Amino acid sequence: MFLIDDIILAPVRGLFWVFKEIRDAAEEEQANEAEDITAKLSELYMILETGQMTEAEFDAEEKALLDRLDAIKEREDSEEEEEDDEEVVIRKRRPKKRAKL
Repeated sequence: MFLIDDIILAPVRGLFWVFKEIRDAAEEEQANEAEDITAKLSELYMILETGQMTEAEFDAEEKALLDRLDAIKEREDSEEEEEDDEEVVIRKRRPKKRAKL
């Protein structure tokens, strides 16, 4: 009987595995996004120091990168708040009233 159950549930388990891998990859990409932005900011500062970029160009690109970084931090903060705000509601069953004969 267990062999039949395994055969029937194999496609469902495979699908769950695929979804888990996609979720893990997306989470990893989001985590690395902040690091990528800070690296781009460092590169931007070096370009400005070497004179390859004007102050106005630097300001525009810096603002865009800092806005993206702020959005990432806000998203992370809101996710943490959602996790903290989750409440577990436990309902007690009311005893059934017995019919009097």
